[in-house]
Amino acid sequence: MTDRAAYVQMEGICKTFGVVKANDQVDFSVRKGEIHALLGENGSGKSTLMNMLSGIYMPDSGSINIGGKPCHFHSPKDAIRHGIGMVHQHFKLVDILTAKENITAGMPGSFFIKNKGMTEAIGNIAKKYGLQVQADRKIYNMSVGEKQTVEILKVLYRGADILILDEPTAVLTPQETDALFNILRNMRRENCAIIIITHKLNEVMEISDRVTVLRKGQSIGTVNTSETNAKALTEMMVGRPMSLEIQRPAVTGGADSEPLLDVRDLTIENQEKIKVIQNVSFQVRRGEILGVAGIAGSGQKELCEGIVGLQKVSGKVIFKGEDLAGCKPGNIISKGISMSFIPEDRLGMGLVGGLDIVDNVLLKSYRKTKGLFVDRKQGVSMAESIVRRFDISTPGVHHQVSKLSGGNIQKVLLGREVSLNPSVIITAYPTRGLDIGASYNIYDVLNEEKKKGVGILYIGEDLDVLLELCDRIMVIHQGELMDILPASETTKEQLGLLMLGHRGEGADHV
Repeated sequence: MTDRAAYVQMEGICKTFGVVKANDQVDFSVRKGEIHALLGENGSGKSTLMNMLSGIYMPDSGSINIGGKPCHFHSPKDAIRHGIGMVHQHFKLVDILTAKENITAGMPGSFFIKNKGMTEAIGNIAKKYGLQVQADRKIYNMSVGEKQTVEILKVLYRGADILILDEPTAVLTPQETDALFNILRNMRRENCAIIIITHKLNEVMEISDRVTVLRKGQSIGTVNTSETNAKALTEMMVGRPMSLEIQRPAVTGGADSEPLLDVRDLTIENQEKIKVIQNVSFQVRRGEILGVAGIAGSGQKELCEGIVGLQKVSGKVIFKGEDLAGCKPGNIISKGISMSFIPEDRLGMGLVGGLDIVDNVLLKSYRKTKGLFVDRKQGVSMAESIVRRFDISTPGVHHQVSKLSGGNIQKVLLGREVSLNPSVIITAYPTRGLDIGASYNIYDVLNEEKKKGVGILYIGEDLDVLLELCDRIMVIHQGELMDILPASETTKEQLGLLMLGHRGEGADHV
């Protein structure tokens, strides 16, 4: 890319929250007609920096220039007036409204604009950038990819030519990701400035023109994508060389071994009597990692909860020859099935935010205590071991869990489950919110458990990780089992089609 003047220029940006320096003298620039990736580990200051550019925060010091003119944003409305629009990871749409009602909501005079005029204006923008949208369709009837398109149209309709996307592919299928990248390329051709906050290095290499890396609140450097690689970017992010290879040890029990967990015709209904899991059958073998792929909300949460007794189910959950369907969670845990489920509300399941690490560890192990008194010394020892093994950043094991970062909370939860020495581990989104170093530590821990003969059900959202880490991958769509495929013989495109409901042939229902 030829050297040309920056359209967006941020210089010496500082932002402090209490004693934490979120941004420390950060420089960042974006050109028109450019896709610029912003990389960094959790807590590196990426979101804080973009929140200042989009008017959500005000910098403590430093300057922001747009088109060579100094700007001071006091609200997102100020940023929009300067052509800056942000698409957040969690969409801000009203489900019961149509696409065009969401796109025009809050605009001056939008109440009086005739439907025909609104539709025509939206259609013109969509055509210009190659966007596909049904303006009169309700949001609740849309796929995740379609909702994201509405969010992009919403900021373009408001006149944005500087677009910030926060983790835009986090919940997209490969096909939806390809469609998004085509939209971004069209926008680049139309001279828009595009900033992507992401952690997916393969996508950074595919779509971006330049990359800026932040580490611990400081800008480490900006490089041309064509002159770097994933390994070099990782080293800039973490400050040391690091292998990006995920190991996949052979299945301990062998491909024909007896299953540890045998789920047969599992069906789960929600409170509205709608089947969220429908006649799902699968097996988890000793020493294997069975991955689960599916678009968000396809029944992953209910599947986990059904197996461990948190949901009423029909069908069978056979573990070591015994049907556990209908058993209480405590009984299932005592038999050797452990669940580490990481929902969006990290403290909503499994951990108590007001307790310290020791007490949270003891929440599950106290049942094994003989007598009336809990062995707190053992609890302290277990907590210290978990902190060391998972590299948990904490002042000590008596530190309140709710005061830890989201990533460290996840480490406490997974560490506790693994420390119980279960025969089967059910782990959902264990690396969500974790930076690259911590994520690879989790993969190593799961492989260690696999080598011990533990069966692991791994629900994930990163298809590259599922293909590298897992032995087989089960795909569910709207609560139905689409297929179970050997990971070594499967592609992201195949998984994406199954996630969208296009059933393959020759399902491996074993």
